[in-house]
This record gives sequence, structure tokens and C-alpha cells, in this order.
Amino acid sequence: MQIPEMFSGSGKRFYSVDQYLKEQFGEKVYRISLNGGMTCPNRDGTKGSRGCIFCSRGGSGDFAGDAASSVAQQIEDGKKKLAGKISCRKFIAYFQAYTNTYAPVSYLRPLFTEAIRHPDIVLLSIATRPDCLSEEILDLLSELNRIKPVWIEFGLQTIHPRTAALIRREFSLHCYEEALLQLKKRGIPVITHIILGLPGETRKEMLQTVDSVARSSVQGVKLQLLHVLKGTDLADLYAARPFPLPDLDAYCDLIVDCLERLPPDLVIHRITGDGPRRLLIAPLWSTDKKRVLNTILKRLRERDTWQGKRYETQMGDVKND
Repeated sequence: MQIPEMFSGSGKRFYSVDQYLKEQFGEKVYRISLNGGMTCPNRDGTKGSRGCIFCSRGGSGDFAGDAASSVAQQIEDGKKKLAGKISCRKFIAYFQAYTNTYAPVSYLRPLFTEAIRHPDIVLLSIATRPDCLSEEILDLLSELNRIKPVWIEFGLQTIHPRTAALIRREFSLHCYEEALLQLKKRGIPVITHIILGLPGETRKEMLQTVDSVARSSVQGVKLQLLHVLKGTDLADLYAARPFPLPDLDAYCDLIVDCLERLPPDLVIHRITGDGPRRLLIAPLWSTDKKRVLNTILKRLRERDTWQGKRYETQMGDVKND
């Protein structure tokens, strides 16, 4: 069995978002994280008041812009920060903080339009929840998607109800699946986030979540290592009842297992994470991102494997169950 041609010469053996963006836009594209000034139904009392267990009490979007600034100003500020590190002409406007469709269309339309009309923005990415997509908002997303590409990002994290309750996700798997269906009808790609290492989850359960996403209609996935951060309820749980977290080798082996089970044309947006160093409690080895990535690539070569190698076999096993 040969490595797919789409990975030949890359040395990476998986379909990275960097590769995908270069194919679509002809050059490297960087993401600018924005803050739309919204909150979340899991924080304002609608479904909860403390957010998900791993979210800081101050809110999500640690790398997002300043909500007090206009979208255009946040984009310019983001470009200036990147200018000192890289040379780039094209950017993704990424609404990251909180739930970015948790507002009326009258609020969202000018916000998203300001971002998508910016001449240096080639794509609009919106992090939100599947329970915050009304028919009117879906219509707005379709309208924007005709101007420039629009991505929706969902934090599914797990398919298992017990874990979903523990992390206080506060939406059902059915709700997520229905949102996928509605977005697929409108031709809007979805990137699903999965957290690996959630308290109490076994390797088998994590791979069941990966298999579920592999069988779905999503176009991208973020595989995220669980970070225990200061100022979260997860940190309190970890202090009171420490739960095991994977070491570097175990995590890299797990990532390779996940990649093998995902379809080869699914875009991989993340295989580790970027927890703020000043807040990170565990696992501390994750701060050396370059080492983590290099270890994953080394493990792929050592195992002579690649994204999708076991996908068809896995799908066959599911059909035969």
C-alpha cells in the first residue's frame, strides 16, 4: 500500500490546513483572531453561568483582538503583530472569542460584512455553537459565503454524553448533527474540534469520537490536547482529584492513530494546541510545540503510515457492526 500522491514530497503524511490554503489561494495564509463582543448561552444564564469546564472564568479567546476596537482596526492590529514574524499578504478573519453567532442578525451582518469586505481577508471563519444557528443566521452565512468563503467551527469535543455533561457542553449530539445537515445544505464547510485526554475518557472512547467525525460531512478537524489552565473549573478538578494526562509519546501515538482513521481529503487544522504559557498547569511538555510536531512526524515515518491509511478498513468495520 503506497502513500497517497497528495502527500508525496510534503514529508508530513497528512493533509494540513497550510497545504489546503496554499492550494486554494496560491500562497501562505495566516489567521487573525477577532473579538465580536458577544457572550455565550453557557455563560449568560441561558444554559449555564460558568462556561465549559476548561474555559477560563474571564472567557474564551485568549488570542483574540480587543472587542472595544472595530473589526477593521482589529484586523490591522493583527497584521502588525504578524508583520514582525512573517511576510504575508492574505489573511483569515477568525471570530474566536465566545459564541460568534449569539446575537441578532442586525448585529452580526455589519460585523461579518466589515471583516469579509476587507481587501486582505480571503476567508471568514466563525467559531460558534450548533445551538446558536437560527434560520435567519444560516441565511446570512449563505449570503456571506457568496462573497468569500465562510467556515464554521464547532467545539464538539466528544460524542459521549457522560463526558459532555462533565465538561458542561450543554448541547446534544443530535443538535450538532442537525446543524451539520443545515450547513451542508447551504454549502458551508464545518471544522469540528475534538479534545483528546478529557477526564475519564479511554483511548477507545476518544477514537470513537474521531470515527464519528470521520463518517460525518465535516471538511476539517482540530485535534486538541486537553490543557489544564489556571482560572478554570478544570484546574480546580485537577487539584482536587488529579486525573491522568498523556505524556508526549502517548499523545503522539494517539494522534497517529487518529490520523490513520480520518479520510485522506479531510483538512487537518490542528494536531496539538497553544495554551497560554502563563496559565498552563499541565501537561507542561506541550509548551514545546515544535518538539510535539516533530515527534508526530517522526512517529508517522517510523510506523510507515499516513492520514486515511485505515479509513476504509474502519468504515468497513462500522458497516459490518
